[in-house]
Amino acid sequence: MAFAFHYAARSDVGMVRSENQDSGYAGPRLLAMADGMGGHAGGDIASSTVIGALVDLDDEAPGGSEAGKALLRRIASANEQLADMVRAEPSLHGMGTTLIAILRSNNKLVIAHIGDSRAFLARDGKLNQITRDHSYVQSLVDEGRITADEAIGHPQRSLVTRVLTGQPDDEPDLMVREARAGDRYLIASDGLTDYVAVDTITDVVTAGNPPGKTADRLVDLALKAGAPDNVTIVIGDVVDLTGTSGPSTTPQIVGAAAVRTEGTRPLPVTPAGKAAALSRAAAGETDADEVPLAEEGAGSGRLRWLRRGLVALLVLVVVGGGAYAAYDWSQRQYYVGAHDGHVTIFRGVSQDLGPISLSSVESESEVGVDDLPDFYRQEVEQTISVDTLAAAEDRVDVLRTEAGKCAVRKAQGGTCATGGATVPTPSTTTTTPSTTTTTTP
Repeated sequence: MAFAFHYAARSDVGMVRSENQDSGYAGPRLLAMADGMGGHAGGDIASSTVIGALVDLDDEAPGGSEAGKALLRRIASANEQLADMVRAEPSLHGMGTTLIAILRSNNKLVIAHIGDSRAFLARDGKLNQITRDHSYVQSLVDEGRITADEAIGHPQRSLVTRVLTGQPDDEPDLMVREARAGDRYLIASDGLTDYVAVDTITDVVTAGNPPGKTADRLVDLALKAGAPDNVTIVIGDVVDLTGTSGPSTTPQIVGAAAVRTEGTRPLPVTPAGKAAALSRAAAGETDADEVPLAEEGAGSGRLRWLRRGLVALLVLVVVGGGAYAAYDWSQRQYYVGAHDGHVTIFRGVSQDLGPISLSSVESESEVGVDDLPDFYRQEVEQTISVDTLAAAEDRVDVLRTEAGKCAVRKAQGGTCATGGATVPTPSTTTTTPSTTTTTTP
């Protein structure tokens, strides 16, 4: 029996972010999604670099036991590229990316995973998560300190313990599954899973619609839920090619990895063409003759104009006499940022409307921003949105702990690691990459 993926990839910048740091790829043999972190310091560069290192696996089709080895080699090579970039450009310190990649080899699927992005399997009307988050909150769940339901709204749910940052020990988990016709694989960034209930995701994914329509619907739901973060969806249906001509073999590339310039040149479909296009995207280069490498979903353009319209409407409301209502709403928001070199809780939103400031200092801590590991320092400098004042205070407590650990390491002659690897865990454990072979009936 011959298998292939019937696939779709979609990405949207979200309701708040000004740039897309996610990257996604979908092809007949490879599905991959990377959620970059590091903000303007290079989250988009990290995610597109890693995806760019994987794309030609879609054409090589390594067989048998070689598939897993080939996938791990490409990921390791991409991680080394991140390290080289940081050495060449110190401002990229702290950048990193999650990654989930599913490589089809005959009737086997090799899945590599690192970070808190999630992969799901839909089978027989049920949707099950097949990856385990590498996050601080997941470690609390594993040790029984909080429940899975409590983890959903936990203020530290975004803190990751393992991502690709260019460090030598950044290695993913690896597992192998048997491909079964009719299975649907979903890869999603936390822009979806943090804001749309799993029951709702299940209903949409198992509704029987094709991958493109399903991905569009999931993006729409995330935006309607107010997802401030980037939302990226990659879907692959396992289809039996016996006696059929098979689905499209034109890959779809979305998010930061997509080259978005004007022109009419068709999507590159050869390994060299795809790799070159992704390299240009990672380097920030453009070509006036090129077009987007893939569609972003039929509704994303309309939603983007809708968001711009809402911003314009807000400005008109302020100018026209509705300033009090807008200001009152903003003063019920909180975020953590930097003020006079210290970690500070702000009341309001980290934006201004012309001369009108929409935030003020609620409380300034004794934690110095420069005393934090690079990853946390950049998070604070770019501001961390939270739901309540209590959540902001909890986040400051975590940063205080990280600053203390960093000081101890420096006093002992060590250094503080960049990326998410410095997140505290409740007990001292050593995480090693695991290789698990799971054969489903």
